Amino acid sequence: MPPIPKLRLFAVSAIAFFVLLTITLWFSPINLSNFLSTHFEPSRSPQTPHYKPTPSARPPIKDNFPLAADALPPPIPSWNTLPANNKVTPTPLLIAFTRNWPLLQQTVVSYLTAGWPASQIYVIDNSGTQNSNKRNLLTLQNPFYLNHHRLTAVYNVKVLETPALLTFAQLQNYFLHLAIEHDWPYYFWGHMDAVALSDETYIDPETGAYKSLYARVLDTLAETLAPAYSAEQKWALRFFAYDHLALVNREAYLSVGGWDPFISYYVSDCDMHERLAMANYRTDDARVGIIYDLSTSLEDLILLYRRSDVRENPQDEDLSKRGLFSSTTPEMYPPGALGDDGFHALKRTLDDMDRWKNDNKINPAGRNTWQATQQGGQGEPFYYDVEGFSQAIEMANQNGQRVFEQKWDGGGCALRGRGLKATDAWRVGSGPEQEQ
Repeated sequence: MPPIPKLRLFAVSAIAFFVLLTITLWFSPINLSNFLSTHFEPSRSPQTPHYKPTPSARPPIKDNFPLAADALPPPIPSWNTLPANNKVTPTPLLIAFTRNWPLLQQTVVSYLTAGWPASQIYVIDNSGTQNSNKRNLLTLQNPFYLNHHRLTAVYNVKVLETPALLTFAQLQNYFLHLAIEHDWPYYFWGHMDAVALSDETYIDPETGAYKSLYARVLDTLAETLAPAYSAEQKWALRFFAYDHLALVNREAYLSVGGWDPFISYYVSDCDMHERLAMANYRTDDARVGIIYDLSTSLEDLILLYRRSDVRENPQDEDLSKRGLFSSTTPEMYPPGALGDDGFHALKRTLDDMDRWKNDNKINPAGRNTWQATQQGGQGEPFYYDVEGFSQAIEMANQNGQRVFEQKWDGGGCALRGRGLKATDAWRVGSGPEQEQ
């Protein structure tokens, strides 16, 4: 056979290639027209992204303790201080922060003025911004802003930074890690949207004298650690207004494996507390004062120092802004007295603020509106869209609830009421082999 010319050989090869390509694309999931339009048609102009409506602007927040920016705050109420020769009892109190500085500051100041020693308070910066707050790189309108200098230099509390943004369950396991590292056999933890207030009308039945919130905490701690308390049943947890303030037995929590990290937010407490009960641990309530659950802040935290000039405006229908005033120097507001009208005015204000958060009839927007009150921070380190952050948290929350339901074959906190045991986790319900 005579040799095939090179040009003819090239033509035959090209035809064979395109025939093979056509057959391959025909029987493959790739659409031929899409393939050709993508690789051979001229590129079209880029599409314009579809943007969501711009969120309505909220008014900028204000510092709720301007006095602390220029001077040291006044001394805490004298009736809430421990004797000068009193040895500090280890009572580490862990308060985690993610967003909303005014609420965190209010919480910290409330514990200080209720007598809790500053050396025993630890603020956990869980803003996910690494050391940005320590370096003062964020501003007040940024949801993740925390005034590191004020906490450490003015209030003298400790600030620790998480290595990354942690979920609620991960934070709880981080608390356990801190307890191990610091050799704390027990610790307290509290919500950052709470206010602790000594009940100035309380009289101790044994001594016949007033006791502050912190003094009553020490009494409860002594009772809990006494051998008689755990003689019949080991203890795991003491609740003060549920877990708005709680005392934790480190070894009890470790013995059941800590918090389930996949149940990230809501119902993680159901899972943990039920597993403690399944392991026959004791969890009791205790009352040491008044613990509020708030979504708004006092306009000026000098109120918590019990200055006597506390003025109310009963005509103001906004329950979150009653009984407030501004101040410039502590001398303007001399100290009040134990149980005076100033205490009752402050208590009425906080009562109203608590109702504002938790009563849907007067606050239909819901109890967690405080989590998105700041809208600034654009261009600052680790900036994250405010609405996107809230949406992502809610998605993680919903996924965690689905994990709980798969783990225990349904929702609801009454696991023992359904006859479940700790060993039933992930072993109840329809398994894959049963789903036909």
